[in-house]
Amino acid sequence: MEQVILNALERTASNKRFNEDGFIAGVMYGDGSTDATSVKFELVPLRKILAKHGSNAKVLVKYGEEEKTGFIKEIQRHPVTAKITHIDVQLVSKDHEIKMQLPIAYKGEENLSSQRLQLQVQKPEIDVFGKMAIMPDGLSIDVSQMALGDSITIKNFDLNKEIKVMDKEDEVYASITQMKEEVEEEVEEVVATPEAAVAEPEVKA
Repeated sequence: MEQVILNALERTASNKRFNEDGFIAGVMYGDGSTDATSVKFELVPLRKILAKHGSNAKVLVKYGEEEKTGFIKEIQRHPVTAKITHIDVQLVSKDHEIKMQLPIAYKGEENLSSQRLQLQVQKPEIDVFGKMAIMPDGLSIDVSQMALGDSITIKNFDLNKEIKVMDKEDEVYASITQMKEEVEEEVEEVVATPEAAVAEPEVKA
């Protein structure tokens, strides 16, 4: 499994809004520590991690000379721009049991399109509980050979038996449906005809 490295740098906690180009404010906590450590993370690597591994990505945090395992616990965003403003990272030992939401990625959707079928996602992630050491970053499902009416359920996931799924047994994460035909409505072009000018009656003296 790929090891995802997240570098953390020291940050002085302040009541003022953090604003430093190329960095995002954050905190680290857990792993036996009762206090949160104020840090800052490099923005570009962080975005790449979130794009590839999801919002609950497992990470190896490098802070000074220390390296600790953890996962992204919470992401705060600006209410208008949706830009990331703050990140919480929870540090845990590899044997620690955690609850996570694993993102589900689907492969083979282009094959469905060629059959006029489409993937309709009902739930984009799966809620699980298990040890940090065996927890995957996410799950991948191949839907290329699925047919109309097929559904993706817990049975489709190849999870370690020691990982417990917290969702309902009959949870449907996605289904294969018929692609809707796009109907182009013909719009009649109505040409307005100017009304003929009404001549005023001629008044003779």
